[in-house]
Amino acid sequence: MEIDFPYVLAEDDARSRLEILGKYLQNKHGIKVSWVDPDRARFSGKYLVVKIDGELTLRNGRAQFRGEDPGFLWRGRAKDYIESKLAKYLDPKVTVADLPTS
Repeated sequence: MEIDFPYVLAEDDARSRLEILGKYLQNKHGIKVSWVDPDRARFSGKYLVVKIDGELTLRNGRAQFRGEDPGFLWRGRAKDYIESKLAKYLDPKVTVADLPTS
């Protein structure tokens, strides 16, 4: 499964927002997020019954998620969920203080 999500934030701001998203995913769903390097995070866990296992890379104004395909029945739901979280956490209109961690 691949998701390519554009953003307009500075790289440092995007990274700090995605670190907050990682805290949210850990607290809300038990999805483990670990940063491999400053521009790449590893995701591992489940959302509902859908396994989310992959990497998110930040580069040149794009957040690119590459992960295991959960299969035909769950692919749409998994993509929608990940895209909705990226849209919320990388929205420059939303302040960092307004981003939930749980």
